[in-house]
Amino acid sequence: MIKLDPIVISGKEVWPLIEGGKGINVSNGFSSGAWAKENCVGTFSAVSPDFYDENGNFEQEVFTKKDRKERHEELVQYAIRGGIDQAKVAHEISGGNGRIHINMLWELADSERILEGVLEKAKGLIHGVTCGAGLPYRLGELASKFGVYYYPIVSSARALQILWKRAYSKFTEYLGGVVYEDPWLAGGHNGLSNAENPAKPEKPYSRLVEIRKFLNSVNMSDTPIILAGGVWNLDEWKDYINNPEIGKIAFQFGTRPMITKESPVCEAWRAVMMKVKQGDVILQKFSPTGFFSSAIKNKFLARLMERKEGEIEVTREPNNEFSEPLVVNQYKTFYIRPQDKEKAQQQIDAGFTDIQETPDSSVVFMTKEEVKEMKQDRANCVGCLSQCQFSTWSRASGTTGKLPDPRTYCIHKTLYDIGHGGSVDNNLLFAGHQVYRFASDPLYRNGHVPTVKELIEKIKIGE
Repeated sequence: MIKLDPIVISGKEVWPLIEGGKGINVSNGFSSGAWAKENCVGTFSAVSPDFYDENGNFEQEVFTKKDRKERHEELVQYAIRGGIDQAKVAHEISGGNGRIHINMLWELADSERILEGVLEKAKGLIHGVTCGAGLPYRLGELASKFGVYYYPIVSSARALQILWKRAYSKFTEYLGGVVYEDPWLAGGHNGLSNAENPAKPEKPYSRLVEIRKFLNSVNMSDTPIILAGGVWNLDEWKDYINNPEIGKIAFQFGTRPMITKESPVCEAWRAVMMKVKQGDVILQKFSPTGFFSSAIKNKFLARLMERKEGEIEVTREPNNEFSEPLVVNQYKTFYIRPQDKEKAQQQIDAGFTDIQETPDSSVVFMTKEEVKEMKQDRANCVGCLSQCQFSTWSRASGTTGKLPDPRTYCIHKTLYDIGHGGSVDNNLLFAGHQVYRFASDPLYRNGHVPTVKELIEKIKIGE
């Protein structure tokens, strides 16, 4: 048994238990409302949230414009509409209990405009904004404008210091807390920096202590730290509770709430998570955002890994090192190292006959069907990211000016599909590294799917 006390989050005393915001449609108004109803913090995603017609029926995103910029504008309007609808659902279910937060991916194109549009039209329904995947400098200013608390997601004290010095020191009143998301354990996109080794995880304790020291140094000692990534039950974190080195702390649960009766995750995805073994979640860098991310290894991810393993460095002109010609798609010749000739031929013989150039002086080998699908996905781009390595879309200038990267994928397409019951084999399955624990968790024994209330009651007592 652990001793858990309520703390003030977003202006109200609640249990220090937070539902992690997961998009697209993995945490929504139904799940977040259920968390808030239990006097905790529910978080719905602002990344392509579902929206409804006048009768409350789900409406599919449909993009009708031919121009990519116009499709992007459709995406923005859908997101604003969906964010408002999810806030209304969450508020109604909560019964006025707890707190409702909205989660935003800062690297989403026009993330600020989406947040402004939602917060303006959902006043009083949303109490806090969490935001990561980048350094959200304007988050404090934007949230403060609407009297809403803000919660930057960081993976180190250094990131927080940068945000504070550049922006947050001017908007202290509504800094509700700091989310420390463990870059080695969290699901989805992770905040690993170039100075950190993805293969050498660090314990979060010392990193949390550094964040607390910084908060103390700027007179924000009452600001809670929210621990995210790798949190399954509180008994494993009891040394962090009522610890003066860490101070006020709350815990964010990302993966475990994905299997509850209120969760929108489809049955097939739940079934996969119940069978995952330790080590089946892979930390990799295939995301078109350029960030590391964690996902369950399936057919989709395995093919990306295989493609990356088959990558070969090339030059446009021959030299002493790169002397072996490689004809690419019958019209272009590159040069590879002689020792890579067999590697290239093996892939061609296996049916990967379409050779695609990358932005990094290398090539990868794909089937004609894969290339056809890739080109169609690029043609259908809706401009979801501020910059996309897959499609070369740039919100600022229309294009990044670089070659499209065939080592990555259309993130909006795959996340929207799996978020609405699509194939668990042919889509990306974001998940935290603790997902394998579903199989041994007594709460989920014999296929039991708990309610959010059941899950929270277990969490409160440390189980």
